[in-house]
Amino acid sequence: MTLAARGWQVFAPEPATLAWVASVLPEARARLACAPRRHGGTWVPGVDLLPNDATGAVSCGPPLDGAALTTAQALFGPLPLHPAQLSATHPGYPRRDPSETEAAHRFRRLRHATHLDGLIPEGPDRRRHLREPHAWILGVALTEAEPDAAPLTVLDGSHRLIGQAFRAARPTPDTDLTDLYATIRRRAFDSCPRRALPLPPGGAVLLHRMTLHGVAPWAEGARADPDGRIIAYVRPLLPDLDRWLSAA
Repeated sequence: MTLAARGWQVFAPEPATLAWVASVLPEARARLACAPRRHGGTWVPGVDLLPNDATGAVSCGPPLDGAALTTAQALFGPLPLHPAQLSATHPGYPRRDPSETEAAHRFRRLRHATHLDGLIPEGPDRRRHLREPHAWILGVALTEAEPDAAPLTVLDGSHRLIGQAFRAARPTPDTDLTDLYATIRRRAFDSCPRRALPLPPGGAVLLHRMTLHGVAPWAEGARADPDGRIIAYVRPLLPDLDRWLSAA
């Protein structure tokens, strides 16, 4: 099944991605060791934490390459890569932070904190606006982890619901999408199967820019690398919002 059909595509490890993982992993470990953890010490969000250049390279290492990136670049052409997110989960994820409401914690446990990247909550009422229209989301696993060690999850086909609703609304960056987003997300929970997408080191997942996704809880007894289950995500921006809305 293709990215357009399901909203996600998984790629097996290959020499290019394995070489990239080997080159960035020492720096990723060092950065994560100093990064603050959330959810009772079980998660480092790691946004923009990897100091890679626009090709994905760290220091003198190789650029990010492989079938997943080639597939992504076929959508909108080559785009400069931002510093990658380093999402690291640990046993017990997600514990509840003292500042977290019970409803928010329940949503994270039961609904995997499923969300759409680029919709930024703002202000005291956390109203959401499309401030960061990403072209696509590409994740590469950096460490060993068993399949039930807090894998990425997706709502299969949710990109079609989001796309239909957003194209009808024709939002600008200043459009308040909070209520529309909540309605469509509820519909996706009811109609889109949830899929867990565990990855081996060097394995990659490509998400459609409108796919709803989250992280499953860490199953009791699941094992992973001592530094946790680490995935590096690159999410280049697509500044042309009309193109973001209209493209397949």
